[in-house]
Amino acid sequence: MSSIAIITARGGSKRIPRKNIKPFLGKPIMVYSIEAALASGLFDTVMVSTDDEEIAQIAKEHGAQVPFYRSEQTSNDYATTVDVISEVLEEYAKCGIYYETACVIYPTAPFLTADALKEAMGILLERDADSVMPVVKFSFPPQRSVLIKDGALIASNPESMMMRSQDLEPHYHDCGQFYCIRVASFLKQHTVIMAHTVPYLQEELTVQDIDTEEDWRIAEMKYRLMQELRNA
Repeated sequence: MSSIAIITARGGSKRIPRKNIKPFLGKPIMVYSIEAALASGLFDTVMVSTDDEEIAQIAKEHGAQVPFYRSEQTSNDYATTVDVISEVLEEYAKCGIYYETACVIYPTAPFLTADALKEAMGILLERDADSVMPVVKFSFPPQRSVLIKDGALIASNPESMMMRSQDLEPHYHDCGQFYCIRVASFLKQHTVIMAHTVPYLQEELTVQDIDTEEDWRIAEMKYRLMQELRNA
């Protein structure tokens, strides 16, 4: 079954300049995604979708392909992940190259491992799913969240405020690391969260949004801790 890893690494980044190639504990953060994809041995192609020459050069130096650059439409602030996937698949199709499955990997996912990719892609096939999305449980029940209105706190779900946490149904959120998809399903549904999307559960230690400099420092601390625990 032919498969492609698409690492989405646009050059522009407003909150953290040059975010996708900023050094994370000694090497460009994007390299962690490339190395995990290559080490998994799952993919016929590991490519980086970018509009940036420096990113392209670093990608090639670490074993990824950059067969073409992004178009202007997929390089702006309003382009979505779906837009990028569609463009990549279309460009390969122009060359007569088609894939049955794909894994879309974000370039700021240093916690990603080859084993995680193997497990998630295995779930995609075993469950006959359209897509697999890594998720992590909210550490605090969102049913007990509060809103601020006119300077006062208002319960968003008053009926849940006095319930015990263990009595509330667990809620999960996207890890923001990768998506495994069946290409045929994607081309029909044009989304990564499809009619039959199944979860790949992650632990809190392996998940961290990286949108600010503070997030970055927290991610580095969590990564060090994760490595220490694995080597213990």
